Amino acid sequence: MVEGFPIWVIVSDYLLGMVMWTLIGRFAMGLFLPEDSKFFFMKVFVKWTNPILNIFKPVTPSFLIQPLIPIYVAWFFFMVRFYLMPWLLGYSVMGMLSFPLESEFARGVANLVGYFAN
Repeated sequence: MVEGFPIWVIVSDYLLGMVMWTLIGRFAMGLFLPEDSKFFFMKVFVKWTNPILNIFKPVTPSFLIQPLIPIYVAWFFFMVRFYLMPWLLGYSVMGMLSFPLESEFARGVANLVGYFAN
């Protein structure tokens, strides 16, 4: 776990990060698959992200084409994680708390690669 941060900060970041990456995944799959695709992962991503996209509908510009909306909403989650959370926690440097979820993932991948390299 990330040291030096309260557990609620880590849990909040992980939840926001999972939502952000799920929206990015939906956007990426939307480049190749229609929204009503029978592909299991696309169905899951659409099911999980539609409620979030509906919440953000009032702030989503009407000129955006449908496939871009998930990446637009993911940008809000990025901004909260990178700028708002550190500011609320009192850090003077923006991005001080930058992405514990991704740091843990990168550390895990590095350990896995190191394990297979030996």
